[in-house]
Amino acid sequence: MIGQRESVSGAHFAFTDRWGGVSAAPYEELNLGGAVGDDPGAVRANRELAAKSLGVEPDRVVWMNQVHGAEVAVVDGPWGSSEIPSVDAIVTTRRGLALAVLTADCVPVLLADPVAGIAAAAHAGRPGMIAGVVPAALRAMTDLGAEPSRIVARTGPTVCGRCYEVPEAMRAEVSAIEPAAYAETSWGTPAVDVSAGVHAQLERLGVCDLAQSPVCTLESEDHFSYRRDRTTGRLAGYVWLD
Repeated sequence: MIGQRESVSGAHFAFTDRWGGVSAAPYEELNLGGAVGDDPGAVRANRELAAKSLGVEPDRVVWMNQVHGAEVAVVDGPWGSSEIPSVDAIVTTRRGLALAVLTADCVPVLLADPVAGIAAAAHAGRPGMIAGVVPAALRAMTDLGAEPSRIVARTGPTVCGRCYEVPEAMRAEVSAIEPAAYAETSWGTPAVDVSAGVHAQLERLGVCDLAQSPVCTLESEDHFSYRRDRTTGRLAGYVWLD
């Protein structure tokens, strides 16, 4: 259920795998995405299971309506009856409030400044990475008092640069904006490494405490992959502060 979990100075980071939930095929088992065609009741049950396994109250988790952009929302609680905004990053100063990001090949980015008490979650696919969603999230954090040198950054399971094949023109377009994303597949064709691009952006902005999941979603049967399966579930990354 929780494939990876880490705590650093009161900041908590977690990434799910696909097991331990109640969804039926092709979403089996722990699908946490509410917009992929799965039964809504199963998604609610899965979100409760995942939150409780983390020791987080399910109604204290903030989700996004992700659209592959670079908009950021600062939040102080769940949306309640309000419409969930179309953003790809959320930031909070509320300790104990968990921020969640959904992925199935894109890069889930979790950020926290434990000293300032500021956390952020961002969804960085190829479009979001080149649009600057991660720098935008970092700017929102620093505007609230975070210091890049104190920020802990963790990125979760994602399709790796050895597997993310793209047309040559697309690789050229992406690498013109973020050279670190230039990659080649293991079989020698053009590729993009979104995670490498995200980490390069964070390093340039002064974030030093960086770690990347070793899991490639396309290669791992324990994780959902849109590129591999098309109709599939969504993984989640969670970040919160004591």
